[in-house]
Amino acid sequence: MDETIFEVEDLNLSYGEKKVLHSINMTIKKNTVTAFIGPSGCGKSTFLRCFDRLNDLIPSCSISGKIEYLGKDIRSFNPMILRTIVGMVFQNPNPFPMSIFDNVAYGPRCQGVKNKKVLNEIVISSLKQASLYDEVSDRLKDSALSLSGGQQQRLCIARTIAMEPDVILMDEPTSALDPIATSKIEELISELKRQYSIIIVTHNMQQAARISDYTAFFMLGDLVEAGPTEEFFSRPKQKKTEDYITGRFG
Repeated sequence: MDETIFEVEDLNLSYGEKKVLHSINMTIKKNTVTAFIGPSGCGKSTFLRCFDRLNDLIPSCSISGKIEYLGKDIRSFNPMILRTIVGMVFQNPNPFPMSIFDNVAYGPRCQGVKNKKVLNEIVISSLKQASLYDEVSDRLKDSALSLSGGQQQRLCIARTIAMEPDVILMDEPTSALDPIATSKIEELISELKRQYSIIIVTHNMQQAARISDYTAFFMLGDLVEAGPTEEFFSRPKQKKTEDYITGRFG
């Protein structure tokens, strides 16, 4: 039986008067890939940002209901600690304008790691886990901005891994990449789930079918259906889900 890492109970979210998420209930399992799919503007990225409380930074945002991480309400965590446990990879690669090495070492340094040998080990291990080390091992002092888009995104994943998170959130991590770079990231995600729990927002249904263990379909702020990916795509329970995955709308 898969262990539950997140339990979402009756989650509602509004920006001012606009309701964006309506009474979401779901569980996220440990060491799995869970994909959120649905048409643009359906609330999937907003929901993703609830797991590391990034929406808290928006003044007009109000949230009710709760999300528990390993049985503990995430509101009881210091947000900075929560964002160490729950790392985030954004849609567009966003390396810092510094060297490849310094990008990966940035987080550990902020946490007080000063020892050069330890930093070196963290950087190399993180780059290896992100399947990037072999491509950059001889140019760690070069600017991260000199890397290709796909390499930059894997660097951002390495930077996240360096913080030793438990969960990695990915908001459409391949939408800005070409097909070859996309397939490298997809292979990487399949490797990383051995160590991390991954939640990914994707607009690409084929990608969800290829890489996720569980899929959740959102529409207009509602969670329409969620379940094991194979079952979700082969035997959808809801007519709206069937219409969406067969291309009748969206």
